[in-house]
Amino acid sequence: MADMRTPLARVRGLGSAREGTGHFWKQRLTAIANIPLILFFIGLLISLNGASYEETRATLSNPFVALPLILALLSVLYHMRLGMQIIVEDYIQAEGLKLLVLILNTFFAIVVGVVSIFALLKLAFGG
Repeated sequence: MADMRTPLARVRGLGSAREGTGHFWKQRLTAIANIPLILFFIGLLISLNGASYEETRATLSNPFVALPLILALLSVLYHMRLGMQIIVEDYIQAEGLKLLVLILNTFFAIVVGVVSIFALLKLAFGG
């Protein structure tokens, strides 16, 4: 009784993909990292409420502001990508569609990240 798989799973040879634990920990670690980063982001938004463009640009040009914002962007986007990957793998049954959506999920996170970091750096460096 060592094998807990169903008879159909035994016949198909399906088993663990051996990725679940790593995926679980990556998602939990990004969630923990997001807590202080998002709190920093919310505090920054509150402090910049009503600020002029010049004041906002001056604030974002400070490396102690720009770097945590970049870290927040990267962490949130990676966490989002991991979460969407789980949803897609659990709820989309057609393998071709699943692969397409997983690829689009990754490209979406990359594009949003690149555009956001570009905009932040352009503001920070006065472009």
